[in-house]
Amino acid sequence: MSPRPLLTGPAPRWFSIPAHRPFVQDLAQGLYDALAPLGPEALSQAVVLTPTRRGARSLADAFVAAGSGRAVLPPQIRPLGDLDEGEPPFEPGDLAVDLPAAIAPLRRRFELIALVKAHEGALGRDLDAPAALELADALGSFLDSLQIEEVSADKGLADLVEADLAEHWKISREFLEMALDEWPRRLAALGLVDVSARRVALLRSLAAKWRIDPPRGVLIAAGSTGTAPATADLLAVIAQAPQGAVVLPGLDDALADTAWIKVGEQHPQGAMKRLLTRAGLTRADVRTWPTSESFKSQGRWRRRVINEALRPAEATADWLTAIAALREEGKADGVDPIAEGLTGLSILTARTEDEAATLAALLLREALEVPGRTAALVAPDQNLARRVAAKLARWGVGADSSAGQALSGAPCGVLAGLVGRVLVDPLDPVTLLAILKHPLVRLGLAPEAMEEACAQLELKVLRGPRRTVWTELEDRCPADSRDLLDRLKAALTPVLGIGEGPPAVAARALALTLEALATDPAGSTGALWSGHEGEALARLLAGLIEESGGLPATTARAFAELVQRLMAGETVRTGGATHPRLRILGAIEARLTRADRLIVAGLEEGVWPQGAPIDPFLSRPMRTRLGLPPPERRVGLAAHDFAQAACAAEVVLLHTERREGAPAVKSRWLWRLETLARGADVKIAGRPEMLEWARSLDAPDGYAPARRPAPTPPLADRPRKMAVTRIEALTRDPYAVWARDILRFYPTPRPDEAIDARARGTAIHKAFERFALNHPGAVPPDAAARFADYYLEALRAEGMPEEAMAREQALAGEAAEWVAALERERRADGRTIHVELKGSHTLALPGGAFTVQATADRIEIDPKGFGHILDYKTGAAPSKKQVETGFSPQLTLTAAILTHGGFEGLGFPSPGDLTYLEVTGRKPAGRVETRAQAGMESEEAAIKALEGLATLINRFDDPDQPYASRTAPQFVKTYASDYDHLARVFEWSASGEDGESE
Repeated sequence: MSPRPLLTGPAPRWFSIPAHRPFVQDLAQGLYDALAPLGPEALSQAVVLTPTRRGARSLADAFVAAGSGRAVLPPQIRPLGDLDEGEPPFEPGDLAVDLPAAIAPLRRRFELIALVKAHEGALGRDLDAPAALELADALGSFLDSLQIEEVSADKGLADLVEADLAEHWKISREFLEMALDEWPRRLAALGLVDVSARRVALLRSLAAKWRIDPPRGVLIAAGSTGTAPATADLLAVIAQAPQGAVVLPGLDDALADTAWIKVGEQHPQGAMKRLLTRAGLTRADVRTWPTSESFKSQGRWRRRVINEALRPAEATADWLTAIAALREEGKADGVDPIAEGLTGLSILTARTEDEAATLAALLLREALEVPGRTAALVAPDQNLARRVAAKLARWGVGADSSAGQALSGAPCGVLAGLVGRVLVDPLDPVTLLAILKHPLVRLGLAPEAMEEACAQLELKVLRGPRRTVWTELEDRCPADSRDLLDRLKAALTPVLGIGEGPPAVAARALALTLEALATDPAGSTGALWSGHEGEALARLLAGLIEESGGLPATTARAFAELVQRLMAGETVRTGGATHPRLRILGAIEARLTRADRLIVAGLEEGVWPQGAPIDPFLSRPMRTRLGLPPPERRVGLAAHDFAQAACAAEVVLLHTERREGAPAVKSRWLWRLETLARGADVKIAGRPEMLEWARSLDAPDGYAPARRPAPTPPLADRPRKMAVTRIEALTRDPYAVWARDILRFYPTPRPDEAIDARARGTAIHKAFERFALNHPGAVPPDAAARFADYYLEALRAEGMPEEAMAREQALAGEAAEWVAALERERRADGRTIHVELKGSHTLALPGGAFTVQATADRIEIDPKGFGHILDYKTGAAPSKKQVETGFSPQLTLTAAILTHGGFEGLGFPSPGDLTYLEVTGRKPAGRVETRAQAGMESEEAAIKALEGLATLINRFDDPDQPYASRTAPQFVKTYASDYDHLARVFEWSASGEDGESE
């Protein structure tokens, strides 16, 4: 076959497709134009090597477009990073005949964990399985670096002995020396090699073969920057082939020579500069790809502007000169190159990560309004990519994502993680509920039966304080929910008994539990193991069961953490139905793939570019001595990918002001671009309407803060009987009375609800009541011990966890001593004590009779006929002013009921002291707070309280009187209400609204 016109020049043939051109489209069009006229077999016999499989698929699609709809037999397209012996240009049994098979990634992790654990003494640490996995992954990265860079560390490590190193670095050196000695021997015993070493060997073998006997057909390597030495040398061989060529992505041929000299590791052109230097070439030896060279458009100026913005830091002093030179150059075209280059580029600033995801989703969705228009999101942040995919789902749109997701985020992985949490905390109600409500969990029941039984079990068993033993759950469980609880316990039984032992045993128990949970009524567990996610989880658990013999024994907690980390390291690409015009790309995929609109997101320091990884074994100087690349090389590669993406025809640069609740710093590249634009006095466009759309997406009529709710129920529905505690609520927060006493909305306990002051208050009341009933006369000598026992027993009955009881025991001891002394003092005059008495009094009002009720904590009738009223508090008691003004009328209204004979059996005693007993157990352990003295003061307080109640009820007997929220806002922070969230208190109060609405 005769040479093609495209490849007739002398070797070596190096080309570049400028960054502003669509790479795969230009590459495909150039090859199609050159080869298609020679016959259908000419194009199909060509071989094209791309960096990734995603790039190979994009190139195949581009050949279809290049044929203008005609049938095309594309070239043999193979990913250079995934070459294997069974794929062209290899022949089975040829290059790989003498190479052992590669070790599976999961098996390698297990083997490295065993190696690390076996030599933990050298590290001076006692490693559990998760810690060993962390060090094993770091060791694996170190070995990969040596293999990819083809560096022998033996001599380098020996040289480190002479360095002035801290002791921990010397320990690292000794450990690495051991690993470099034992790991190859372990691989040899297994008959395997590392994936990186095998790939380098294949690339070297291929380069050697083609150097001696180069292919006679068309051979193109496109899109690679030759970061690895073996790849770089193979590219040089390909460029020398009779019909071979290398096509680089976005070589900057316009950067001044003075700036090119200063290009370093962090510069976008750093990788290509190293590649050309290794091949013995200069930029002048690289030609523009023929299909790309005839286009002199706005994109050319975009490329020039981006490259100028990213020029080496040492050369930025010439920016003003560079701007002037660019503008002089643009005079020939009659344009301002800076303004022309920034046309089609815009910057959006989001407040939060969620808003950034909303903006990206809106930009993608907007592109679909134009028939045939394509759009893509480029983001190295996979969390952001997943958020965007989730937000697109609101419009029923799925985007093809190149990153996939971690197995830990897949449904089966989430379920495995939840079961792992059961190992650590078997009775955590939140975890148990999450398991029961998981879409894969069936427990042998039909979906409808499962949902109904789960709802009942949640409401009656799993809400409220957690229980300490499983039998307590069973005791609380009603008969109609017992079957589901028994099924859940049976399914979890394999993992409930897991203690310290081999990970294989725990993994087998985990697999059995997952299958029991996922079993449907037909006895099938297919939904658990089906699909890419199920296969990945099955593979991981099978590996743990069969190949984890060298792992250290794990506790339940360590095993759960180990499984979670292993799943987080497994990536699953699910595929499925996606929109043909939308894509979500990683940074390297965007190097080759273009769309009509490109959203470049994650432009914050630490995200793009990512921060330098922390190496637990090697410091930066140690890496340099070993000949390993510095961390800055990753920054340079990321900068190149950013430059390629930023040169698209329409690109939106998106960054976030805050990440994970903390202020974020703009990416250095975005800062540079904005600084260059300011220096040229050119404003970069924004998209303010997109921000407005994003912020109004869930409020299309505009955001209006909620006004203070003030419902006006019919008079017939308004209560005519209330407890004194509800009168207090009516005084401060009428809305709470409307919600509870009229609508009958009762708060439901939260799962795993904390045992807080409310539980302590209940326990104190029960302890005082029990003490008074058991000891109505003289105070026994061991009163303090008895009271403390009563209090602690009541706390346990309320669900106080045992780990919190140590603190409570100390407080109980102090409080009991104070209570014992108090009881002796108050009982000295022979008064009678009555506890938890119920009383009531009915008022005749214009709107009808109204009854006020009270349950008195304690009423003491002394020999003088005074009825002293006491109320127990574990926190601060209401102030005297609050009592006098009627904001806390509990004691005064109880006194009014008492004086009117409302407590059966007590007659009509005169009101005595109105007292709060503050019992805390701290210093002081308790305090007697009297708000009104016996006699005239208490009597007047009771009369005034009754008059205030009549006035209050008369006001609410007006049909126009609303039950407004928080009419006494000074208590918002002091007294929480169960209905604050329903009333949206913190929305309307923060907005400054002080009126009422219907």
